[in-house]
Amino acid sequence: MSLDDFLKIGTTVPIGSYRFDADSIKAFARKYDPQPFHLDDEAAGRSVFGRLCASGWHTAAAWMKCNIETGAGGRLWGGSGAPPEFGPSPGFRNLKWPKPVYAGETVAYSRKVLHHRPLSSRPGWHLLAIRAAGVDSNRDTVIEFETSVLLKIP
Repeated sequence: MSLDDFLKIGTTVPIGSYRFDADSIKAFARKYDPQPFHLDDEAAGRSVFGRLCASGWHTAAAWMKCNIETGAGGRLWGGSGAPPEFGPSPGFRNLKWPKPVYAGETVAYSRKVLHHRPLSSRPGWHLLAIRAAGVDSNRDTVIEFETSVLLKIP
């Protein structure tokens, strides 16, 4: 992927997938979101979800894992010269989890460039706005949000 492709507005780029097995769902929940429907099969069966499902924060963390592994200097970079460098994010908005992610499901993640602009206060850096998403094996959206990130372009 060249720099032009990396920054092309409107193009959706697949960034990887993550399988949510019962053990990883429970391990994440024990550490970060200890609600019964994330921790216990029987309690999950009695919940509104009907069976064990991943924390929304787990689905978000898996998106970030795929994004970093694939990102500017990751496995998609094929441009000449040094790859761009991800910096910090000033935040996100419009986070939605429209459908639960159940144990055994694999979520495919993507990002789409919405816009970007150079930062006059930080030469060489751009503010990159992205729409992040994840879909399950039925192609149903399970997570979506908009985020911004600082990006250093060599």
